[in-house]
Amino acid sequence: MLLVEDSRFAAEGFRLLCLRSGARIRRADSLFHARRHLRVYRPTVVIVDMTLPDGSGADLIADLSAAVPRVDAIIAVSGDPDMEAVATAAGADGFMLKPVERIAVFQSAVLSLLPTDRQPVGPRVISDDLIAPDQIAYRDDLSHVAEVLSGEEDGAAIDYLTQFLGGVARSAHDVSLSDAVDALAARHGEGAPVRAEFARLAALVQNRLTETSPM
Repeated sequence: MLLVEDSRFAAEGFRLLCLRSGARIRRADSLFHARRHLRVYRPTVVIVDMTLPDGSGADLIADLSAAVPRVDAIIAVSGDPDMEAVATAAGADGFMLKPVERIAVFQSAVLSLLPTDRQPVGPRVISDDLIAPDQIAYRDDLSHVAEVLSGEEDGAAIDYLTQFLGGVARSAHDVSLSDAVDALAARHGEGAPVRAEFARLAALVQNRLTETSPM
């Protein structure tokens, strides 16, 4: 399995899901690195985050869907449910809404898309356990966001920031951080000034970094 995901927290979650499912996984954190992987490695399943630092996951999905030979299953993931239609139009076989935490949900989503000869033979035990990614990965994502927030408040940065941090906050079940991201996205979408929302979000991220700082 190839996972194309820039969030370390989300990637750690998928690593645990694969580990508990007996699947081997490689990770790419950008479109560039995903394409470099695919030049030398042909996975059975590719899981693609829809928002990546160097472009849209939909572009990679379209390339994978048109490739010959084609991988068995292309699955899009996003914290934004509206991305499902975009992923399907690009050629994705399936879509998972982040956070993906239940082993049974993950296994069912992947296995349902595989050819018959790759399906398990006979009955199998299904685990309904929840996975819990390491908080160190969450802190790494927050550190990355802090760097973005220290830069210019341009439209491209805000678009990426709201998609990336929104997914991370939902995966971590951080409601107040998620609400702050949504407020910034709403103001930006209206074309209104975002300085106050940008500053509020930066303060929240710094608070989270302080709270998760190793002793």
